[in-house]
Amino acid sequence: MQGSTIDESKTALNYHNAPGASAEHEEHPDFRMFGVAVFLVAESMIFLGLFTAFLIYRAILPAWPPEGTPELELLLPGINTLILISSSFVMHRGDTAIKKNDVSGLRFWYTITAIMGAIFLAGQAYEYAHLGFGLTNNVFTSSFFVLTGFHGLHVTVGLLLILSVLWRSRNPSHYSAEEHFGPEAAELYWHFVDVVWIVLFTLVYLL
Repeated sequence: MQGSTIDESKTALNYHNAPGASAEHEEHPDFRMFGVAVFLVAESMIFLGLFTAFLIYRAILPAWPPEGTPELELLLPGINTLILISSSFVMHRGDTAIKKNDVSGLRFWYTITAIMGAIFLAGQAYEYAHLGFGLTNNVFTSSFFVLTGFHGLHVTVGLLLILSVLWRSRNPSHYSAEEHFGPEAAELYWHFVDVVWIVLFTLVYLL
């Protein structure tokens, strides 16, 4: 009986140590990017609600913006828009680089993207300082600060994600063609921020 028990134990051990059995237990689907996508869909719903409220205010008020509201300048926000849209293409170069095991390329293009994001935020801060109106002047000014400020918060988060990728890339083996979730997630988030800004810029500054 004892010998039979030992044989059964060895058989079970050999099964678990077999290459196929080990792979079967270790392999599992990677849902991390799906999770990022679900998060961005949820964020999209928040922006959709804010945009809808903005359009409703615009439709029901007799004048939009209300009388006495200083006109928005287009030059600085327009430059900011070009910078932010261009940064998406720059960032994509970095993601393409790491998929070719080019860590130096990842660092270079993500550093340029981080600089462009910082310039965008600096431009937004400068615009706030020279607007000529405040948060509580009227419903238009309140909506303006809520929309642009909430988007600016997302740009800040995206910038922190980029800096996090750059920090982790100090270890040349941390990212590779096989393992690049961090850069890919940061890029997807940054593209989301860009698309939201295009909609925001159109609604607030152009229409």
